[in-house]
Amino acid sequence: MDDTIRHPLAYARALRGWSQSDLAARLHRAAQAQPESLRSGADKAAVSKWERSRKEPNDESQLLIAEAFGVSPEDLATYDWPYWLPGQDQPVPLGAGSTIHALRTAQRAAMDPRRRTFMTFSALALAGLSAQWSALEPGRLATALNGSPVDNELIDWLQDSSTKLAALPARQREHTAKLMDAQLGTVTDLLEHGSYSEATGRRLHQLAATLASTCGWHRFDEGHHYAAGKLWNAALTNAHAARDRDLGAGILSDFAYQSIWLAHPDAALAPLSQALIHTSHPTARAQLHLRRARAHAALGRASDCHQDLTASEAALMTDSPHPSPTWAKWMSTADLAVDSGQCLLDLGHTRAALARIDEGITLLPATRDKTRGIFLTYEARSLLRPCPTWWWSRCMGHGEC
Repeated sequence: MDDTIRHPLAYARALRGWSQSDLAARLHRAAQAQPESLRSGADKAAVSKWERSRKEPNDESQLLIAEAFGVSPEDLATYDWPYWLPGQDQPVPLGAGSTIHALRTAQRAAMDPRRRTFMTFSALALAGLSAQWSALEPGRLATALNGSPVDNELIDWLQDSSTKLAALPARQREHTAKLMDAQLGTVTDLLEHGSYSEATGRRLHQLAATLASTCGWHRFDEGHHYAAGKLWNAALTNAHAARDRDLGAGILSDFAYQSIWLAHPDAALAPLSQALIHTSHPTARAQLHLRRARAHAALGRASDCHQDLTASEAALMTDSPHPSPTWAKWMSTADLAVDSGQCLLDLGHTRAALARIDEGITLLPATRDKTRGIFLTYEARSLLRPCPTWWWSRCMGHGEC
């Protein structure tokens, strides 16, 4: 059985069949070839520390690594370590011919989450994918001429059962996740081999997108971010084929959330900005603005963050005669309060952050236990920050520190 590959450097080595000692020897030769005959100082132990994220190579070592792998200085200057290394994955492009390929690729990634668990799409890849979604006109669906006919009754049953599975409590995820995967496989088979009209095909693509998005969140919760990204890529291609702009915007928001969660907030900005351009429902816009505020806060952009927080609050308070998209139904004043607190925490305003997070936890209904756990994690993070003067005065004599 293969070992899990958890770092881009290990993956780049594996692509070339190099051992850690092989790479160290190549770095040594690259250093010797420099005009000043630099000494790399890299050995197998150093490579092992880099791949376990126990130590980051210095600038000189990174130059030698780039030379060993044939990476241009421009790429090295554009991306932070280790995201300039070769072998980074690219999303399946949008288009009528990509929907099945994206679904099959996602299913393979979801079935074997051991490999490349570190990998997510880069900021550049996500920006390109969101731009495609914004500008590319979906092609007409190709109707299968051979195979079993797909009727609306069957799709109704699949939609109903999938909705019920998704609504079950998170503690049952161990069982429901497998059923959702099976549902996605069934819908993919119908798309690839079934016979259906264009209208029925759009319903199938919409169902595939919804299922792939949900299955992506299952993988996200398990920490399998490579598989989650592949599933969301498949979801976006199928939402695009179904001409469902609101669903596509929600999937771009999923990508953005993952990027923020993995400490790559810059990768979240393009998907969220494109989604905001093409989404009109106020609740959906409130969620998108809130997530973009999180990204700006993580990047230290206080003014942009506060603008998005203000826009999120205004949108959340706006009534609409239409129901919100399914992916935004959970958005509430509790979420706004807690995520605003997280933004303030990232910007260094610990006291105000704690007050907002406390407010959100109080507002959260008892039915959202999983979200409550995440909110409490935010609160714990705020309490672990170095204690400012006001906190000492609050907790002295009360046993709170």
